[in-house]
Amino acid sequence: MSEVLTRDEAGSAPRPARHRTIRLPGARTAIGAAGSVLLLALPFYVDRFWLEAGLFAMAAAIGAIGLNLLTGATGQLSMGHAFFLAVGAYGYCVFAADGGDGLTGLGLPTWLAAVLAVAVSGIAGGLFSPIAGRLRGAYLGIATLALIFIGQHVLFNARDLTGGFNGRDVPPLSLFGLTFDDRELVVAAVPFGSAEKLWYVGLAVLLGCGLFARGVLRGRPGRAMNAIRDHRIAAGVIGVPVARYRAAVFVLSSMYAGLAGVLLALVFQRTVPDYFGITLSLDYLAMIVIGGLGSVAGAVAGAAFVSLLPQLLTRYSDTLPLVSDPGMGGIAPGEAARYLYGAAVVAVVLFLPGGLVRVAARRRVKPRPGATPGEER
Repeated sequence: MSEVLTRDEAGSAPRPARHRTIRLPGARTAIGAAGSVLLLALPFYVDRFWLEAGLFAMAAAIGAIGLNLLTGATGQLSMGHAFFLAVGAYGYCVFAADGGDGLTGLGLPTWLAAVLAVAVSGIAGGLFSPIAGRLRGAYLGIATLALIFIGQHVLFNARDLTGGFNGRDVPPLSLFGLTFDDRELVVAAVPFGSAEKLWYVGLAVLLGCGLFARGVLRGRPGRAMNAIRDHRIAAGVIGVPVARYRAAVFVLSSMYAGLAGVLLALVFQRTVPDYFGITLSLDYLAMIVIGGLGSVAGAVAGAAFVSLLPQLLTRYSDTLPLVSDPGMGGIAPGEAARYLYGAAVVAVVLFLPGGLVRVAARRRVKPRPGATPGEER
């Protein structure tokens, strides 16, 4: 093949032209369209277990996107993400319940209760944001860890609001005259229960959250956040209001967590304090590390891996070696899942610093003619 030559504007000697990677937008669009159709069609073909597992993954992905904005993009370590999920979940219950179970409830429309629960999560993050704006690293991690202990104390002892140890029921969401409960709605000869109805709500919310976060990361705020993460002092020198950005991102991350908590509550149909402990915060940190720090797609991939793994192990514990139900002599599914994604965190840190999303994004680059081995474009 003959060498392609180019000449610069000054008329210098010809030089080899660089080969560019050819992208196939048509193929990418086709794959995205096929995946969208598959997700939209799943409620018609799979059973409730898989739909609930998918909804848990969607809720986890929303919360992980918020944490990735805070930790991956801005470099602020947070150990208190579960606290804001609890604020969202219990806030929805308080705003939406009618008080018929003897617990505090305002009886507001459920769609308004969901919006207010997310807003209250943001307010809680705003109250903590002065601390988040001034601390960094391990100091911020320890400070946010205190939120978990405060939250657990409130959840177990404020029985009129939370129901105490036993938790409280979650009112079903009502939107546009449709109630997302277990009363069957037949669509194309397929009975739709709460999981089938919530599936489309989860998809819409996850898509909106992902697009918004992607826009933030690709715009001016994202560049400022990355500058703060990479070099805080230099970011301040060039005019980035470091404390203000840190506080604002903490509030935004808290709102994402609150929205994830609302969706989790709707899927569980009951909230219990034990779920919103330090283990949940550690799970979210594992999600963003495994998936890829600072990436929306990485947050979604990591959330799917961490949230689906224990459910799959529980589903197939009878056929997997060394895994069995608790008390049966083997490793419990939840414990086995933590071993596996703990090992995944170690593997990612050692061998895949960019996370799972970086592996998927790699593509073969063809070197230009005359380039030395190992020379990059």
